[in-house]
Amino acid sequence: MARRSALKLIPNDWSPDGRHILFSAPAPDYDLWLLAIGEQGRATKFIASPGEQMHGNFSPDGRLVAYTSDESGQFEVYVETFPRSDRKWPVSTSGGYEPRWRGDGRELYYLSIDRKLMAVAVKPGPTFGLPTALFQTQVPVGVRGNRTHYVPGRDGRRFLFNIALDSPTPPINVIVNWTKILNQQ
Repeated sequence: MARRSALKLIPNDWSPDGRHILFSAPAPDYDLWLLAIGEQGRATKFIASPGEQMHGNFSPDGRLVAYTSDESGQFEVYVETFPRSDRKWPVSTSGGYEPRWRGDGRELYYLSIDRKLMAVAVKPGPTFGLPTALFQTQVPVGVRGNRTHYVPGRDGRRFLFNIALDSPTPPINVIVNWTKILNQQ
């Protein structure tokens, strides 16, 4: 009996209408795949540009997908229509990854290569404004396909971050027979 090797799939997002799951498949290259719920488990490639595609995220209205790709030679954030068409917009200007939408779809956030949280205004059409740095984050260095380091609040005023502590954990000191020490005072 032939053994089947395990395929590692990384879920990215669930469409707002609940009909599709967007996921990354790291082997052989990272590509974005789409699984239509109720289609008997058939997945189709959604974005298979040269390089790696990851961190797919549906817009709140489900009409756009933001994602990370290194097709230009460095990781950048792009947006494409859903379902796909020939329309594609570069959003980041100097590197970026992990795009996430504000709850009303009027802003798109991402992490810059130097780990700043960036915001881009989104207007009807869609048209995308210039990226603005909001603040420096403490997320680990490097782009990882299996990780989401933050989640924006629905109004874009608060963010929840999964940060790494660079300092080692302080040691725990255990004092034995501490009551004797108290009685000596």
